[in-house]
Amino acid sequence: MLPFIVVLAALLLDRVFGEPRHAHPLVAFGRLATAVEARLHADSVMVGGLAMLLVVLPFVGLAWAAAIWLPWPAVIALEVLGLYAAIGLRSLSEHARAVAAPLAVGDLPAARAAVGRMVSRDTRALDGEGVATAATESVLENGADAVTASIFWYLLAGLPGVVGHRLVNTLDAMWGYRSPRYARFGCAAARLDDVLNWVPARLTALGYALAGRTAVALRCWCTQARTWESPNAGPVMAAGAGALGLHLGGPAPYAEGLRQRPLLGEGMPPTADSITAALGLLHRSILVWLVGIAIAGGGLWAWRTAVA
Repeated sequence: MLPFIVVLAALLLDRVFGEPRHAHPLVAFGRLATAVEARLHADSVMVGGLAMLLVVLPFVGLAWAAAIWLPWPAVIALEVLGLYAAIGLRSLSEHARAVAAPLAVGDLPAARAAVGRMVSRDTRALDGEGVATAATESVLENGADAVTASIFWYLLAGLPGVVGHRLVNTLDAMWGYRSPRYARFGCAAARLDDVLNWVPARLTALGYALAGRTAVALRCWCTQARTWESPNAGPVMAAGAGALGLHLGGPAPYAEGLRQRPLLGEGMPPTADSITAALGLLHRSILVWLVGIAIAGGGLWAWRTAVA
């Protein structure tokens, strides 16, 4: 039951304390990545890949060495702390509620400002439905990126898995833009992040389906996910929209202009209540994960021991 205990302990720490307010390890890593990018940047996929390896591999190596050489109680404690630092469930919930609350009372400027801290689109041009859509989509997608993917990589590869996935995901958020500066330099980080999230995204979609309107979610996943630009966000968003009985996608304003996106899901357009409903779906899906981990715990621990 150790994998279950570690995951539950990390989730409880996140629930009680939220993200570390001071000296968050990902903030320090971000500063390092920025410094390395400024020094090594070139319009080259190879250089970007080497920069990614330079900033990620030493930390994965340290995590692997700790898992091998430290006494097992210390390893378990580090796994709990590492997974706690990697997930961001409470932070995601706080950001989402900060959008839903003003939107529910008609304070559109405050809702726009709050959702601007969650998404990259031009929130100044969003109406109430656009704000609700952006926040709901962010909850569903970040539920995979910031929560369940980290849990998956812990279960598969322990502390090195958590560290490797979270750092690559952070680099994708920093370098994975299709801009003149990062189109090639950030390509390796973006593609590796897609690979690392391929299985977790589909398990997240399955969790959403089991925690909501299962038949509708599975149908939307099977018929709509392939229309979405991202190979991992498509299943997550389609299943989540179907599970909630919502329509997501559609036109969205970005700095470069209005982007027409396929419609996902079935049902009504999002409202302020949809943001809260998406949070509820995410929390229920995590319970589904915990049940699955509890059932498969012995096999997971045997796998981890064999790998180590």
